Amino acid sequence: MLPLADVSVCIPVHRGEDVLAETIGSVLDQTYRDFEIVVLDNASPDRSGMVARAAGDPRIRVERTATVLPEAECWNRAVQLSRAPLVKLLCADDLLHPRCLEFQVAAMDADPGLAVVASRRHLIDEESRVRVPRRGLSGLTGMRTGVEVARRVVRQGGNPIGEPADVLFRREDFFAAGGWRADRSHILDLDLWMRLLQYGEFLGLPEPLAAVRVIGRPASGDDAERRADQRAALMDELGDSTLFQVRGIDRTVGRLLSPVNRTRRRVLSAVSGAKRVPA
Repeated sequence: MLPLADVSVCIPVHRGEDVLAETIGSVLDQTYRDFEIVVLDNASPDRSGMVARAAGDPRIRVERTATVLPEAECWNRAVQLSRAPLVKLLCADDLLHPRCLEFQVAAMDADPGLAVVASRRHLIDEESRVRVPRRGLSGLTGMRTGVEVARRVVRQGGNPIGEPADVLFRREDFFAAGGWRADRSHILDLDLWMRLLQYGEFLGLPEPLAAVRVIGRPASGDDAERRADQRAALMDELGDSTLFQVRGIDRTVGRLLSPVNRTRRRVLSAVSGAKRVPA
């Protein structure tokens, strides 16, 4: 067994044989070298597992589920298989900038009070071309308390932090927070980020250190409705939290801007071809 790495990059994959090699390559190209890659093949019927093994790097571990797991369960299992104190979950079609781990790990090492380090990201298409550059972290760059982040999230009514590729977190905080929640399947990322902020502060890096692929068919009406319901439930939880101290003005601004923000997300989705655009 290799020595314990500083970072685990967890890559859950299902039917990802066409994109997985590029994703793994973006991790292997990191300037920061002390990492492991945990690929969890979610019972893929294609060659995803073979693609991961073909990379031929001893830092890559490939595991496989016996049956296809729901997304939250699969993501939780991927983190459970990790060994390092710092964790990044990377979807099988997303990419990391070569200096992503360098910047994010340095920030975590420098400040043990940090629970979440996030960056901006590009939105890319199926050919890895940038469709929308430098998305995310509006009003959230630099050091922020959980209170500041919660107030910003409630005012925006969406996810200004971003997807898992953008974020590095501490493994012990992940388990203390309860991991990904199956009942928040449409807002898995934001829901977890806010629970992690019970355990420390937030740092938003202004550099775009990840690229998120946003191809696919538009979300169905049922999916959009469930996402809206789950988002509204989370906003209510944040608003009622004594820890996050969301003010009445934050909730009022969020309600007033809700139609504008919904329209903005639909426009961005149409421009980028995304199934969902959280920012």
